Amino acid sequence: MRRTVLAVSAILLTAACSSTTSSGTVAPQSTAGMATPAAQTAPSNLDATAAFKLLSASVPTAKMTGTVTAANDPNSLLGRPHEYTSKITFSDSRIPASDTQFAGLGDVDLGGAIEAFANAQDATTREQYLQAITAKMSMFSEYDYVHGTVLIRVSHYLTPDQAKEYETAVNKVG
Repeated sequence: MRRTVLAVSAILLTAACSSTTSSGTVAPQSTAGMATPAAQTAPSNLDATAAFKLLSASVPTAKMTGTVTAANDPNSLLGRPHEYTSKITFSDSRIPASDTQFAGLGDVDLGGAIEAFANAQDATTREQYLQAITAKMSMFSEYDYVHGTVLIRVSHYLTPDQAKEYETAVNKVG
């Protein structure tokens, strides 16, 4: 397993926080694990859209594909106790369409997802859950990066170096 912890300056993250109220259709997510425990402290008001804006500024191949709402959440977790309070999905243009021909809009395989939580423990618990249920299913593996209240899930179709760009992007901000 690849273990990574993201570090970001709390001051810069707080300044970058914003809310978006767009909607998108989301298909069921594939889940898996290849990465990180241990969440660090980050502002609890960081939402998934704000986190994506920080990442996409340095990873231009990432494009937001949808905002998960209570009406379209394939996992029915949005807003439930100890679950994510916001979630977005994104694609990464470096992933060949032929690799994801059976993936639906919003599937982590297409690029990834960002889930924001009320507290760091909930983000870490979700990451550990994803790791546990996919430990024996490598075809569903993904790179997971926890930073404070945010879980960043990145497609296993990216190479380790490409996936690391998401970690590096956050580190440049902080």
